Amino acid sequence: MDKKLNVALVGATGMVGNKILTILEERNFPINNFYLLASSRSAGKELEFKGKKYIIEELKETSFDKDIDIAFFAAGGSISEKFVPIAASKGVTAIDNSSAFRMDEQVPLVVPEVNPEDVKWHKGIIANPNCSTIEAMLPLKALHEKYIIKRIVFSTYQAVSGSGVGGYKDLEDGIKGNEPKFYPHSIAYNCLPHIDDFLENGYTKEEMKMVNETRKILHAPSMRITATTVRVPVFYGHSESINVELEKPFELSEARRIIEEMSGVIVMDEPAKNIYPLALLAQDRDEVFVGRIRRDESVENGMNLWVVADNIRKGAATNAVQIAELLLDKQLI
Repeated sequence: MDKKLNVALVGATGMVGNKILTILEERNFPINNFYLLASSRSAGKELEFKGKKYIIEELKETSFDKDIDIAFFAAGGSISEKFVPIAASKGVTAIDNSSAFRMDEQVPLVVPEVNPEDVKWHKGIIANPNCSTIEAMLPLKALHEKYIIKRIVFSTYQAVSGSGVGGYKDLEDGIKGNEPKFYPHSIAYNCLPHIDDFLENGYTKEEMKMVNETRKILHAPSMRITATTVRVPVFYGHSESINVELEKPFELSEARRIIEEMSGVIVMDEPAKNIYPLALLAQDRDEVFVGRIRRDESVENGMNLWVVADNIRKGAATNAVQIAELLLDKQLI
Protein backbone atom coordinates (compact mmCIF):
# COMPACT_ATOMS: atom_id res chain seq x y z
CA MET A 1 0.00 0.00 0.00
CA ASP A 2 2.05 2.96 -1.31
CA LYS A 3 -0.80 5.45 -1.33
CA LYS A 4 -1.40 7.35 1.91
CA LEU A 5 -4.88 8.48 2.83
CA ASN A 6 -6.37 11.32 4.81
CA VAL A 7 -8.43 9.60 7.49
CA ALA A 8 -11.00 10.72 10.05
CA LEU A 9 -12.22 8.71 13.04
CA VAL A 10 -15.56 9.70 14.57
CA GLY A 11 -16.06 8.45 18.12
CA ALA A 12 -12.36 8.19 18.79
CA THR A 13 -12.76 7.96 22.58
CA GLY A 14 -15.34 5.15 22.62
CA MET A 15 -14.67 1.43 23.02
CA VAL A 16 -14.81 0.63 19.30
CA GLY A 17 -13.20 3.91 18.21
CA ASN A 18 -10.28 3.32 20.52
CA LYS A 19 -9.87 -0.20 19.14
CA ILE A 20 -9.92 1.15 15.56
CA LEU A 21 -6.93 3.31 16.55
CA THR A 22 -5.14 0.19 17.78
CA ILE A 23 -5.94 -1.82 14.63
CA LEU A 24 -4.88 0.99 12.29
CA GLU A 25 -1.53 1.11 14.09
CA GLU A 26 -1.09 -2.67 14.26
CA ARG A 27 -1.84 -3.10 10.55
CA ASN A 28 0.23 -0.06 9.60
CA PHE A 29 -2.63 1.46 7.63
CA PRO A 30 -1.20 4.15 5.31
CA ILE A 31 -2.28 7.48 6.80
CA ASN A 32 -1.22 10.95 5.72
CA ASN A 33 -3.40 13.37 7.72
CA PHE A 34 -5.41 11.97 10.63
CA TYR A 35 -8.40 13.69 12.24
CA LEU A 36 -9.90 12.47 15.52
CA LEU A 37 -13.48 13.61 16.06
CA ALA A 38 -15.81 13.22 19.02
CA SER A 39 -18.46 15.05 21.04
CA SER A 40 -17.88 18.43 22.67
CA ARG A 41 -17.22 16.58 25.95
CA SER A 42 -14.09 14.98 24.49
CA ALA A 43 -12.92 17.90 22.34
CA GLY A 44 -9.49 19.16 23.33
CA LYS A 45 -8.34 15.87 24.81
CA GLU A 46 -5.22 14.18 23.44
CA LEU A 47 -4.83 10.69 22.02
CA GLU A 48 -1.59 9.09 20.90
CA PHE A 49 -1.25 7.30 17.57
CA LYS A 50 2.05 5.92 16.27
CA GLY A 51 3.96 7.95 18.84
CA LYS A 52 2.32 11.24 17.86
CA LYS A 53 -0.18 13.23 19.93
CA TYR A 54 -3.46 14.20 18.28
CA ILE A 55 -5.96 16.73 19.62
CA ILE A 56 -9.56 15.54 19.46
CA GLU A 57 -11.79 17.94 17.54
CA GLU A 58 -15.50 18.46 18.13
CA LEU A 59 -17.63 16.78 15.46
CA LYS A 60 -19.48 19.45 13.47
CA GLU A 61 -21.26 19.69 10.13
CA THR A 62 -18.16 21.41 8.76
CA SER A 63 -15.76 18.68 9.96
CA PHE A 64 -15.68 17.05 6.51
CA ASP A 65 -14.92 20.21 4.56
CA LYS A 66 -11.29 19.13 4.80
CA ASP A 67 -9.62 16.81 2.28
CA ILE A 68 -10.63 13.47 3.82
CA ASP A 69 -10.59 10.15 1.95
CA ILE A 70 -12.07 7.77 4.54
CA ALA A 71 -14.04 8.37 7.72
CA PHE A 72 -14.61 5.61 10.25
CA PHE A 73 -17.81 6.16 12.25
CA ALA A 74 -17.94 4.53 15.70
CA ALA A 75 -20.22 6.87 17.64
CA GLY A 76 -23.67 5.28 17.51
CA GLY A 77 -26.71 5.38 15.25
CA SER A 78 -28.00 8.91 15.86
CA ILE A 79 -24.59 10.44 15.13
CA SER A 80 -24.22 8.32 11.99
CA GLU A 81 -27.70 9.20 10.74
CA LYS A 82 -26.82 12.88 10.86
CA PHE A 83 -23.15 13.00 9.90
CA VAL A 84 -22.54 10.02 7.55
CA PRO A 85 -24.61 11.58 4.71
CA ILE A 86 -22.80 14.88 5.26
CA ALA A 87 -19.42 13.15 4.96
CA ALA A 88 -20.50 11.22 1.84
CA SER A 89 -21.79 14.42 0.23
CA LYS A 90 -18.30 15.91 0.58
CA GLY A 91 -16.69 13.00 -1.29
CA VAL A 92 -15.63 11.12 1.84
CA THR A 93 -16.07 7.34 1.92
CA ALA A 94 -17.79 6.60 5.23
CA ILE A 95 -17.35 3.21 6.91
CA ASP A 96 -20.13 3.12 9.48
CA ASN A 97 -20.17 0.81 12.47
CA SER A 98 -23.74 1.61 13.53
CA SER A 99 -26.96 -0.04 12.36
CA ALA A 100 -28.18 3.17 10.69
CA PHE A 101 -27.51 2.17 7.08
CA ARG A 102 -27.07 -1.62 7.19
CA MET A 103 -30.40 -2.45 5.59
CA ASP A 104 -30.36 0.46 3.11
CA GLU A 105 -30.48 -1.09 -0.38
CA GLN A 106 -28.06 1.58 -1.62
CA VAL A 107 -25.43 0.70 1.01
CA PRO A 108 -23.22 -2.41 0.85
CA LEU A 109 -22.96 -4.44 4.07
CA VAL A 110 -19.53 -6.02 3.99
CA VAL A 111 -17.45 -8.73 5.62
CA PRO A 112 -14.28 -8.65 3.49
CA GLU A 113 -13.64 -12.41 3.55
CA VAL A 114 -17.26 -13.11 2.59
CA ASN A 115 -18.62 -10.54 0.11
CA PRO A 116 -15.70 -8.31 -0.94
CA GLU A 117 -17.25 -7.68 -4.36
CA ASP A 118 -20.02 -5.61 -2.75
CA VAL A 119 -17.69 -2.69 -2.03
CA LYS A 120 -17.59 -1.97 -5.77
CA TRP A 121 -21.11 -0.53 -5.81
CA HIS A 122 -20.83 1.76 -2.79
CA LYS A 123 -22.05 5.33 -3.18
CA GLY A 124 -19.96 6.86 -0.43
CA ILE A 125 -21.26 4.74 2.48
CA ILE A 126 -20.29 1.20 3.49
CA ALA A 127 -21.90 -0.43 6.52
CA ASN A 128 -20.03 -2.59 9.01
CA PRO A 129 -22.33 -5.46 10.07
CA ASN A 130 -23.45 -6.28 13.58
CA CYS A 131 -20.71 -7.91 15.68
CA SER A 132 -22.64 -11.16 16.16
CA THR A 133 -23.42 -11.35 12.44
CA ILE A 134 -19.82 -10.80 11.29
CA GLU A 135 -18.30 -13.82 13.01
CA ALA A 136 -21.07 -16.17 11.85
CA MET A 137 -20.66 -15.19 8.21
CA LEU A 138 -17.22 -16.71 7.69
CA PRO A 139 -18.04 -20.40 8.29
CA LEU A 140 -21.56 -19.97 6.87
CA LYS A 141 -20.26 -18.50 3.61
CA ALA A 142 -17.97 -21.52 3.19
CA LEU A 143 -20.87 -23.92 3.74
CA HIS A 144 -23.33 -21.96 1.62
CA GLU A 145 -21.02 -21.92 -1.41
CA LYS A 146 -20.64 -25.69 -1.34
CA TYR A 147 -23.95 -27.04 0.00
CA ILE A 148 -26.47 -24.12 -0.09
CA ILE A 149 -27.92 -23.26 3.30
CA LYS A 150 -31.64 -23.93 3.67
CA ARG A 151 -32.19 -22.78 7.28
CA ILE A 152 -30.20 -21.29 10.17
CA VAL A 153 -30.93 -21.25 13.91
CA PHE A 154 -28.71 -18.78 15.80
CA SER A 155 -28.30 -18.92 19.59
CA THR A 156 -25.80 -16.35 20.83
CA TYR A 157 -23.97 -15.78 24.10
CA GLN A 158 -22.75 -12.21 23.86
CA ALA A 159 -20.20 -10.33 25.94
CA VAL A 160 -21.05 -7.14 27.81
CA SER A 161 -18.52 -5.11 25.81
CA GLY A 162 -20.99 -5.39 22.94
CA SER A 163 -23.12 -2.92 24.91
CA GLY A 164 -20.27 -0.45 25.23
CA VAL A 165 -18.92 1.08 28.43
CA GLY A 166 -22.30 0.95 30.25
CA GLY A 167 -22.66 -2.80 29.92
CA TYR A 168 -19.02 -3.41 30.80
CA LYS A 169 -19.34 -1.34 33.97
CA ASP A 170 -22.57 -3.12 34.98
CA LEU A 171 -20.71 -6.44 35.02
CA GLU A 172 -17.80 -4.96 36.98
CA ASP A 173 -20.18 -3.37 39.48
CA GLY A 174 -22.43 -6.43 39.66
CA ILE A 175 -19.52 -8.66 40.67
CA LYS A 176 -19.03 -6.24 43.58
CA GLY A 177 -22.69 -6.62 44.53
CA ASN A 178 -23.92 -3.29 43.16
CA GLU A 179 -27.25 -2.79 41.41
CA PRO A 180 -27.29 -2.51 37.58
CA LYS A 181 -27.46 0.94 36.00
CA PHE A 182 -27.43 -0.09 32.32
CA TYR A 183 -29.20 -3.44 32.02
CA PRO A 184 -32.75 -4.07 33.35
CA HIS A 185 -31.42 -6.90 35.55
CA SER A 186 -28.05 -7.81 37.04
CA ILE A 187 -25.69 -9.33 34.46
CA ALA A 188 -23.32 -10.67 37.12
CA TYR A 189 -23.76 -14.45 37.51
CA ASN A 190 -26.73 -14.20 35.18
CA CYS A 191 -27.86 -14.50 31.54
CA LEU A 192 -30.23 -11.97 29.98
CA PRO A 193 -32.25 -13.17 26.95
CA HIS A 194 -32.64 -9.53 25.97
CA ILE A 195 -30.28 -7.62 23.67
CA ASP A 196 -31.62 -4.31 22.32
CA ASP A 197 -35.34 -3.45 22.26
CA PHE A 198 -38.18 -5.92 21.87
CA LEU A 199 -40.24 -5.70 18.69
CA GLU A 200 -43.91 -6.47 18.03
CA ASN A 201 -43.06 -9.96 16.73
CA GLY A 202 -41.51 -10.91 20.09
CA TYR A 203 -37.94 -10.80 18.77
CA THR A 204 -35.39 -8.18 19.78
CA LYS A 205 -33.75 -5.79 17.35
CA GLU A 206 -30.49 -7.71 17.79
CA GLU A 207 -32.17 -10.95 16.75
CA MET A 208 -33.72 -9.39 13.66
CA LYS A 209 -30.38 -7.78 12.78
CA MET A 210 -28.85 -11.25 12.59
CA VAL A 211 -31.72 -12.49 10.41
CA ASN A 212 -31.78 -9.58 7.98
CA GLU A 213 -28.03 -8.92 7.81
CA THR A 214 -27.26 -12.58 7.12
CA ARG A 215 -29.67 -12.58 4.19
CA LYS A 216 -28.14 -9.40 2.77
CA ILE A 217 -24.49 -10.45 3.13
CA LEU A 218 -25.06 -13.94 1.69
CA HIS A 219 -27.34 -12.56 -1.07
CA ALA A 220 -30.06 -14.96 0.07
CA PRO A 221 -33.20 -12.84 0.67
CA SER A 222 -35.51 -15.81 1.26
CA MET A 223 -33.20 -17.87 3.51
CA ARG A 224 -35.06 -19.17 6.56
CA ILE A 225 -33.40 -17.88 9.72
CA THR A 226 -34.32 -17.52 13.38
CA ALA A 227 -32.28 -16.19 16.30
CA THR A 228 -32.19 -15.93 20.08
CA THR A 229 -29.55 -13.55 21.42
CA VAL A 230 -28.44 -13.64 25.05
CA ARG A 231 -26.18 -11.35 27.07
CA VAL A 232 -23.81 -13.31 29.32
CA PRO A 233 -21.37 -12.29 32.09
CA VAL A 234 -18.28 -12.29 29.86
CA PHE A 235 -16.26 -9.12 29.19
CA TYR A 236 -15.02 -9.85 25.65
CA GLY A 237 -15.90 -12.45 23.03
CA HIS A 238 -19.24 -13.41 21.53
CA SER A 239 -19.99 -17.15 21.42
CA GLU A 240 -22.60 -18.63 19.09
CA SER A 241 -24.29 -21.97 18.66
CA ILE A 242 -25.25 -22.17 14.98
CA ASN A 243 -27.51 -24.88 13.63
CA VAL A 244 -27.69 -25.13 9.84
CA GLU A 245 -29.80 -27.23 7.53
CA LEU A 246 -28.21 -27.69 4.10
CA GLU A 247 -29.79 -28.38 0.72
CA LYS A 248 -27.17 -30.96 -0.23
CA PRO A 249 -25.79 -33.99 1.65
CA PHE A 250 -22.30 -33.63 3.08
CA GLU A 251 -19.42 -35.62 4.45
CA LEU A 252 -18.45 -34.21 7.83
CA SER A 253 -14.73 -34.41 7.06
CA GLU A 254 -15.20 -32.44 3.85
CA ALA A 255 -17.38 -29.82 5.54
CA ARG A 256 -14.76 -29.38 8.25
CA ARG A 257 -12.04 -28.95 5.62
CA ILE A 258 -14.10 -26.34 3.74
CA ILE A 259 -14.60 -24.33 6.93
CA GLU A 260 -10.91 -24.66 7.81
CA GLU A 261 -9.86 -23.34 4.39
CA MET A 262 -12.01 -20.21 4.76
CA SER A 263 -9.86 -17.09 5.13
CA GLY A 264 -9.91 -15.70 8.66
CA VAL A 265 -11.11 -18.93 10.30
CA ILE A 266 -9.29 -21.16 12.78
CA VAL A 267 -10.85 -24.55 13.50
CA MET A 268 -10.42 -25.78 17.09
CA ASP A 269 -12.27 -29.07 17.15
CA GLU A 270 -10.73 -31.81 19.27
CA PRO A 271 -13.39 -32.42 21.94
CA ALA A 272 -11.62 -35.55 23.23
CA LYS A 273 -8.78 -33.22 24.29
CA ASN A 274 -11.16 -30.48 25.52
CA ILE A 275 -10.14 -28.30 22.58
CA TYR A 276 -12.91 -26.02 21.30
CA PRO A 277 -13.35 -22.24 20.87
CA LEU A 278 -13.50 -20.17 24.05
CA ALA A 279 -14.17 -16.47 24.55
CA LEU A 280 -10.96 -16.15 26.60
CA LEU A 281 -8.89 -17.64 23.77
CA ALA A 282 -10.48 -15.37 21.15
CA GLN A 283 -9.81 -12.17 23.11
CA ASP A 284 -7.45 -9.77 21.29
CA ARG A 285 -7.48 -11.97 18.18
CA ASP A 286 -8.81 -11.10 14.73
CA GLU A 287 -9.69 -14.63 13.64
CA VAL A 288 -13.04 -16.39 13.95
CA PHE A 289 -12.76 -19.68 15.85
CA VAL A 290 -14.99 -22.64 14.93
CA GLY A 291 -15.44 -25.96 16.71
CA ARG A 292 -17.96 -28.59 17.90
CA ILE A 293 -18.58 -29.32 14.19
CA ARG A 294 -21.01 -32.21 14.14
CA ARG A 295 -24.09 -33.57 12.45
CA ASP A 296 -27.54 -32.58 13.63
CA GLU A 297 -29.01 -36.07 13.61
CA SER A 298 -32.56 -34.77 14.09
CA VAL A 299 -32.80 -33.46 10.53
CA GLU A 300 -31.51 -34.45 7.10
CA ASN A 301 -28.33 -32.57 6.09
CA GLY A 302 -28.15 -30.78 9.42
CA MET A 303 -25.01 -29.50 11.15
CA ASN A 304 -24.08 -27.80 14.42
CA LEU A 305 -21.22 -25.31 14.88
CA TRP A 306 -19.78 -23.41 17.85
CA VAL A 307 -18.32 -20.07 16.75
CA VAL A 308 -16.39 -17.52 18.85
CA ALA A 309 -14.70 -14.20 18.07
CA ASP A 310 -13.57 -11.02 19.80
CA ASN A 311 -16.61 -8.79 19.27
CA ILE A 312 -14.71 -5.51 19.55
CA ARG A 313 -11.92 -6.55 17.17
CA LYS A 314 -13.24 -8.76 14.34
CA GLY A 315 -16.80 -7.94 15.35
CA ALA A 316 -16.25 -4.21 14.84
CA ALA A 317 -12.88 -2.46 14.58
CA THR A 318 -10.86 -4.97 12.55
CA ASN A 319 -13.67 -5.58 10.08
CA ALA A 320 -13.97 -1.81 9.52
CA VAL A 321 -10.24 -1.45 8.87
CA GLN A 322 -10.31 -4.49 6.56
CA ILE A 323 -13.03 -2.74 4.54
CA ALA A 324 -10.75 0.28 4.16
CA GLU A 325 -7.87 -1.98 3.10
CA LEU A 326 -10.18 -3.62 0.56
CA LEU A 327 -11.07 -0.24 -0.94
CA LEU A 328 -7.39 0.54 -1.23
CA ASP A 329 -6.52 -2.82 -2.76
CA LYS A 330 -9.28 -2.52 -5.36
CA GLN A 331 -8.23 1.09 -6.08
CA LEU A 332 -11.70 2.32 -5.19
CA ILE A 333 -10.36 5.26 -3.23
